[in-house]
Amino acid sequence: MSKSTDVLRRVLGSLSLEDIAELNRVAVRRVYPADAVVCVEGALEHTFYVIETGLVSVSRRLKDDSEQVLGILRDGQFFGEMGLLDDVPRAATVRTLTESTLIEITDSTFDAIVARNPNVAVTLLRGITRSLRDTDKMAMAELEHKNRQLAQALDDLRAAQAELLKQARLKRDVEIAASVQRSILPAEFPAISGFEFGVQATPAREVGGDFYDVPLIGDDSFGLVVADVSGKSVQAAIFMAIVRALLLREAAEHLSPADTVQKLQRQLLKTSTAEMFVTIFYGIVNIESRTMAYVRAGHERPILYRAATRQLELLDPPGRFIGLLPGLVVEESSVTFQPGDCLVCYSDGVTDAENANGDFFGVDRLMAMVHANGRAPAQQIADRIAHTVSQFRGDVPQSDDITILVAKACSEKP
Repeated sequence: MSKSTDVLRRVLGSLSLEDIAELNRVAVRRVYPADAVVCVEGALEHTFYVIETGLVSVSRRLKDDSEQVLGILRDGQFFGEMGLLDDVPRAATVRTLTESTLIEITDSTFDAIVARNPNVAVTLLRGITRSLRDTDKMAMAELEHKNRQLAQALDDLRAAQAELLKQARLKRDVEIAASVQRSILPAEFPAISGFEFGVQATPAREVGGDFYDVPLIGDDSFGLVVADVSGKSVQAAIFMAIVRALLLREAAEHLSPADTVQKLQRQLLKTSTAEMFVTIFYGIVNIESRTMAYVRAGHERPILYRAATRQLELLDPPGRFIGLLPGLVVEESSVTFQPGDCLVCYSDGVTDAENANGDFFGVDRLMAMVHANGRAPAQQIADRIAHTVSQFRGDVPQSDDITILVAKACSEKP
């Protein structure tokens, strides 16, 4: 096994030989002399570094223009992970202490890995999360050790430091989770003849566990996905990324919705150690026939508006949430879109929205909104529902993520 292969496995966990070969093929392996500056505090860069050999120092500049060394990193450690996750300046300067060989993975390389091999991207995200968690534990242990040495005279300072650390960690959790969420949610929907789409998505705390997508499946079909991961922390955002990557990989195999979620269930039970689960609505629409096969694994019931009769249908085949528990049972159903019909998929943040009187928005109000606006364009339907939910809440803070995905069949087939 090569040195780079061994280091990548230590950093990212257990990888297959195929995954390692993919990373080694696209990553850059560069040798830096001693005292070379690799990253500069304040610079905007998008590269993730893994140390194959050598030592590097991590430092930041203080107000008096001096430098404070934050730590020393060696073989098998990494830095610059935020360059893959967010468009923010570097938080520290990294300088080689000895001649060092670094494995460099850029954001464009990372995107290419996601496109070609989601499994590698999932493993990379897990490795980053694991290292961040270990770093937090080390920082807490060091802080507690120093605080014990301060004695009673520094109790007030210790409390202030603990509060600052708590706020800093919370801020970083929010930034990382928000970055992951932004990177995986579609910036725009594919142009599909005969259909239009609209979406409104608002996380409750700047980040959330909801996700949605309209992936193309072969040349004749597309998917409709709305899902809700339990929790709202950085762990939920990473879990959401894993679920989405696994789902898209299975969807590419042209399986039925029921077979796809069953394979997703098996993958999550086999690979995930997180005590988390996900509810999901997943449908596959044939573009020519406009027939959609779908499953509802514990998710909210989508609302189907029939343009010809202005009637509403709730799509409610039985099914349990995915992950956490074995023995998943889901029932696959199908429906055909007629000209002008639209489907409104949503998360429970819509119906569970609460006002100052303790009333919930509920399914009945949502169905009334769909009935009143069903003839509008897809994006207008999503916008009007989101606006009405916000008005209903008033000054009451949003307690859960809100996601509304609307798919509408055009008046005529392509």
